Amino acid sequence: VLTYWALRKAGMPRKESASRMVAFNVLLYAVYMLTLVINGILLRTGVFNGPAPAGLTIVPAAIAGGMIAIFLFIALIPGNLERRFSTASQHRFWGRWARRLATVPSTLAVGTREAMVFVRDPSRGGLALIGAIGFWATQIAILWASFKAFDAHVPLAVVVQGFFVGMAANMLPTPGGVGAVDAGLIGTFVLFGVSGVGATVIPAVLLYRLVAFWLPMLPGVIAFAQLRRTVVRWSADSPARLAVAERTRLTETSTSESKV
Repeated sequence: VLTYWALRKAGMPRKESASRMVAFNVLLYAVYMLTLVINGILLRTGVFNGPAPAGLTIVPAAIAGGMIAIFLFIALIPGNLERRFSTASQHRFWGRWARRLATVPSTLAVGTREAMVFVRDPSRGGLALIGAIGFWATQIAILWASFKAFDAHVPLAVVVQGFFVGMAANMLPTPGGVGAVDAGLIGTFVLFGVSGVGATVIPAVLLYRLVAFWLPMLPGVIAFAQLRRTVVRWSADSPARLAVAERTRLTETSTSESKV
């Protein structure tokens, strides 16, 4: 929401801002889903070392695979779906509502295709993938180090799978996933059979949340304050930019009329 707000304040049109946000999240969570599929299958089949209950490996892998298939299907939705729905309905009222209902799938489709195009870009695709993979890898590294800090020997593949399965609790409607993510991660590693719930699992997860979520909040607050000042400057500059654009338009119009 904050990123969308910043893009809108920067002058990016509403639809473009929404599609850019969709593209960003599609790219980020494509890594999430693919890792669940690959790591879950390899852990279950014994290629990776560690406990591998079906409910925490194959089942999440199947769900993630289904989500990937859904978004590949969404990418086939035409970008002008809103106009098509509006045109198909002759009634003014129903045409307006049809256009509004088509906004969500249309935006998802455009954003998904933008993510695909971005990944295939030879100059930017590699950096985008490195950024998405690096984001998740950093989170997992913090969690792995937190287990090590309490002398818990958890196989890396289990840490990876437990992290992604537990993070699904982030979808619950709690601010920043507070409480839900902690419980989701703790419950997942308990189900994986990690020993020492009170001595290792709970302290390790809480330490991870402290380092990965709570500590970055202070620089985040500072960055938000700086962003607010930048937005105020953008707002102050907007009338000047509009005046320049209007003068340019009038000059071009008068020049073309004089030529005629």
